[in-house]
Amino acid sequence: MLKTPPGSSEYKMYRDQKDGKDVIVCVVGSTTLLYDARCLDDLHAMLTAHGDWMDMGGCDEQKEAKEGTVEAWGRSDTNPVGGWYGLKKGLRGRFGVYIPPLMEELGLAEITHDARNNRMKAI
Repeated sequence: MLKTPPGSSEYKMYRDQKDGKDVIVCVVGSTTLLYDARCLDDLHAMLTAHGDWMDMGGCDEQKEAKEGTVEAWGRSDTNPVGGWYGLKKGLRGRFGVYIPPLMEELGLAEITHDARNNRMKAI
């Protein structure tokens, strides 16, 4: 069980296999999101290379992600998978909301816990 960076919502994340692929399952209420599990290593490497705090961003798939955010990177054609880490069409967004707290829990990143505009950096 994890909480969004502001601590306002609780959700569950766990690893699983889907169609032979290692995935991270994110259950928020009655909604289930899937992310490619390699996002943890890839995001950590990107943040390490970035070397400083980065805005998390976080928005639904249908909305444009703010440039320079973790959310924008998580859907960019220049990231290591060449696009979305989110695997469930229509529910591929919110990467910058749900993945950072997992990385913090795993000891891979530090995140801020403000009411809005949270940031993260690699540890």
